[in-house]
Amino acid sequence: MTQDGEVLRFDAERGFGFIGTADGRRDIFFHVRDVRGGEAPNLGERVRFERIDVGGKGPRAMAVQRLGGGRAVPRAGATPPGVARAGSPGRGATQASSGAARSTAAASRTADRAPNRSTHPSASANADRPTGRPGDSVGRTAAPRRGDGGPRGLDGQPWLFTLAVLAWLVLLVLVLRQGALPVSAPALLGGLALLNVATFIAYASDKNAAQQGRWRTPENTLHALALAGGWPAAWLAQRALRHKSRKAEFLAVYVVTVLLNLGALAWLAWHGR
Repeated sequence: MTQDGEVLRFDAERGFGFIGTADGRRDIFFHVRDVRGGEAPNLGERVRFERIDVGGKGPRAMAVQRLGGGRAVPRAGATPPGVARAGSPGRGATQASSGAARSTAAASRTADRAPNRSTHPSASANADRPTGRPGDSVGRTAAPRRGDGGPRGLDGQPWLFTLAVLAWLVLLVLVLRQGALPVSAPALLGGLALLNVATFIAYASDKNAAQQGRWRTPENTLHALALAGGWPAAWLAQRALRHKSRKAEFLAVYVVTVLLNLGALAWLAWHGR
């Protein structure tokens, strides 16, 4: 849904802020990377944006277009306009006057970094709200990234994934050789191939829905596909699409589905002897 609003607060150090609209909403979150052109907007500037609602995290502004106006946001560590002039009377100022000016500037910078509670009461309450693309890692922007910013868990450890795939293939061969399942080898392998294709498509569809603000694929559905045998495609989707690759809770359940799938195959191979 396209809306117009006004930038009420912007944190230049963290790269995010909040927009207020005419209908009374004052907590619409946005990140600087969602601003067209990638430049930080001015405080009080009018903007046009696509509003989406992320479940449990409130509204978010995407594709933010600057319409002009407002006042510039001071950069981190910069002296606000007028402070140095107010503290320094001229070229003949004494060393004591210069020291007073520096103290005034430092106090002003501290005040600028403090939340403006009178202008935007809900902004300070949500200042540390993690963001990102909806559904992701949407906790991906405000929190500091670790290492090279890659995924965490099994999906971020290629060697673990390789070992898991090798174990999966060995167990499948054992299950097929021992006839532990009432299906032929072509039927089982063909079914697993289709299942993995469906899993990758489900991830891609969910990522697209998150970007467009449409209905999402439930996480339980993604986990069920992985548990049934689509976990290799789920790993590939997390890496290739950069989707669900930094949400710790989701990755923990994903690892459990992999272990359960391998455990079920091991049980079939053992009892099929």
